[in-house]
Amino acid sequence: MTQSLGPVMLDLDGPRLTHEERELLARPEVGGVILFARNTESAAQVRELCSEIRRVRPELLLAIDQEGGRVQRLREGVTRLPAMGRLGRDFAALPEVTVRLCQDTGWLLGMEMAACGLDLSFAPVLDVDRGLSTVIGDRSFSGDPQAVAAMGGAFVEGLHEAGMVAVAKHFPGHGGVAADSHHALPVDERPLDELRAHDLVPFKELATRLGAVMPAHVVYPAFDPRPAGFSRAWLGLLRESLGFKGVIFSDDLSMAGARTAGTPAERAQAALAAGCDMLLVCNDRAAALEVLDACQGRVSRRLLKLRYARARPDLAALGALSRWRRVHARLEALAAH
Repeated sequence: MTQSLGPVMLDLDGPRLTHEERELLARPEVGGVILFARNTESAAQVRELCSEIRRVRPELLLAIDQEGGRVQRLREGVTRLPAMGRLGRDFAALPEVTVRLCQDTGWLLGMEMAACGLDLSFAPVLDVDRGLSTVIGDRSFSGDPQAVAAMGGAFVEGLHEAGMVAVAKHFPGHGGVAADSHHALPVDERPLDELRAHDLVPFKELATRLGAVMPAHVVYPAFDPRPAGFSRAWLGLLRESLGFKGVIFSDDLSMAGARTAGTPAERAQAALAAGCDMLLVCNDRAAALEVLDACQGRVSRRLLKLRYARARPDLAALGALSRWRRVHARLEALAAH
């Protein structure tokens, strides 16, 4: 098996690989695949799709956005997850119970995604909700930075129990802007001291326990005029000041918040130069091909640390675990209300 991976993570058109996609995944610049709702019909089908991808390239990283609430790409055959803000609602009154449930949620999510053949989910969201961002909103655990750190840390511990890495987003925090970086380039005008005292708190407390981090397509002009994902200053702070040793994923380079960095190839070069290890290019095949051409010869050993390294659980056998039954029932009930 190769000892390094290319720096590009791509998406697919549907629930099964096309001939064109098989050829695309064989390119050495491709290091991973991200699944969206259009790729997921059921847990069993996702497991087969992952197996199909691994028959083309066994070493590729396979990922999904499976946070819960609004952002749950796979829904059939796995637990219906509430938004993390729903879990956080009880933190002030029942902190110990809530933290335990967050840990159980991370464990259940990790076990289910591993059983489906995936290596990682882009979770948890460590953004602190300030009541401004509709794109974040209840994806955040809380509006209290220490509460986000406590619940997010428990979620990370649960993922680790399941053998899965945690991928935190969106560094240094997307919760302080109203604009959605999918459609615009948000600007957060707060001074650095305020960001340090608020949004950065969960990332600072959890940095050494995270397998990967995704920076935001947000500009924080008090620190750097470039969006965080294209900023050597921000990504340097993450590694040098916060002690983060893992993988840095760019957020999707096809998003509007990334387009100020130029053409797809220029965005890719800017993100890599800033310190990103892997680039997401989704929902734009022409842009993906341009990025692949721009990344020829680039590889990273660091990416291999994100692979799921244990024997994968059997999805059908999870119901035999009393912990899974208990947590499944609790989360399904919360998601229904």
